[in-house]
Amino acid sequence: MNVLELKDFRAYYGSKRVINNLNMAIKKNKITAIIGPSGCGKSTLLMSLNTMLEEAEGRTEGQILFNGKDVHSISKEEVRRRIGIVFQKPTPFPFSIYKNLTYAPIYYGVKDKKRLDGIVVEKLKISGLYEEVKDEIHGSALKLSGGQQQRLCIARALTVEPDVLLLDEPCSALDVKNTANIEKMLMNLVQDYTIVIVTHNLSQAKRISDYTAFMLDGELIEYDETHRIFTSPQDNRTKEYIEGIYG
Repeated sequence: MNVLELKDFRAYYGSKRVINNLNMAIKKNKITAIIGPSGCGKSTLLMSLNTMLEEAEGRTEGQILFNGKDVHSISKEEVRRRIGIVFQKPTPFPFSIYKNLTYAPIYYGVKDKKRLDGIVVEKLKISGLYEEVKDEIHGSALKLSGGQQQRLCIARALTVEPDVLLLDEPCSALDVKNTANIEKMLMNLVQDYTIVIVTHNLSQAKRISDYTAFMLDGELIEYDETHRIFTSPQDNRTKEYIEGIYG
């Protein structure tokens, strides 16, 4: 089943076209990795999926369908709730860990403290943070390490139960241990969520994704199951990119 579909999709910053006539379908409860060199349109695509590109002074043409409906026919508030996004640099709010994880549920109408407490514990456990921070839940989130902050941001995105989780290079600034923690978390999360991850780390894409999309110069060059795109790419440009990374 397709959760997201892009049809003849194009994205622009001013008059500059960044993505050109892209057609792609994102499968439900799968991890889709988007790879490609810097400037190929990966992050632009990710931001387009939950309509954030317009807030970055970009614009789009063509269609993005979410569960069969054009995303622009759905309120931005609803799109952002159901298609969450986490960026490359961890961005915890300058509040406590607890307030970071209750901010969105309260905004969307959850008032019962017992329920809020349950959300905090559940999402901290899902992110693997609970045992690390259970005695500091009311302490500042800014005191967490970079890896902990990134896991907190992912946990925060999950507090409103989105259908899709978008991740833009979530491990690029993290060490091997924290990267492994996030990869393990994502592979567990995919049972309940659809995940799209932009990454320069081809080993990461190969390890955790079910499907991989290779982009170059704003075009989708190849999109296939992971083992196919890495073991037998159909386009020479894909092969050259993969071989270039691995030397």
